[in-house]
Amino acid sequence: MKRKKLTAIFVPALIVLVLDQVTKWLIRTTPELQNKILIEGWLQFYFTKNPGMALGIDILSTPVVSTIAILAVSGILFYILKNIDEASVGYLTCMGLIVGGAFGNIADRLFMGVIGGYGGVLEGHVVDFIYFSLKIGDWTVFPYIFNVADIAISSSIILLLIFNRRFFITQNGMQEEADTDTEEVSSDGSEEVKTDIPQ
Repeated sequence: MKRKKLTAIFVPALIVLVLDQVTKWLIRTTPELQNKILIEGWLQFYFTKNPGMALGIDILSTPVVSTIAILAVSGILFYILKNIDEASVGYLTCMGLIVGGAFGNIADRLFMGVIGGYGGVLEGHVVDFIYFSLKIGDWTVFPYIFNVADIAISSSIILLLIFNRRFFITQNGMQEEADTDTEEVSSDGSEEVKTDIPQ
């Protein structure tokens, strides 16, 4: 069972990490893709580099943001592995998507500065390129540019919100329910718990 749960975490994480890095590499190395309309008025590739946090928030320096991201994801992964026995496979799969996406963006922060020749380790900018260009009048419906890692993280959070009761059922919770089902009320009104004692 533990191997199955570890697979539920690390397989999605690895798939997201590989897809994220491959698509970013293609965008960086293929000029004709860096500003390419896919669906007129709706969707395009628009290559950009984000030195700050998600959604273009830029209130801290790039090395500080990178350090915080690494510490946060490491803490999340430690928590997941520490509590893996109580976690459901659905929950672990979603967390694997989050971890894979997070490490995809962290890889940019660690190496893109060196690869791009504009900084050192921790000074890299996250590569973003997916842009929903739909406008209503002069208002852009979704003005943010994102990447595969962001899609994995956002999708996982949405799934956790929608299926939270199912995904957060733990083995302890199921055991407690099973224990409750074994309780019987005796004829004098007191509760009697059935237990199977080996003979």
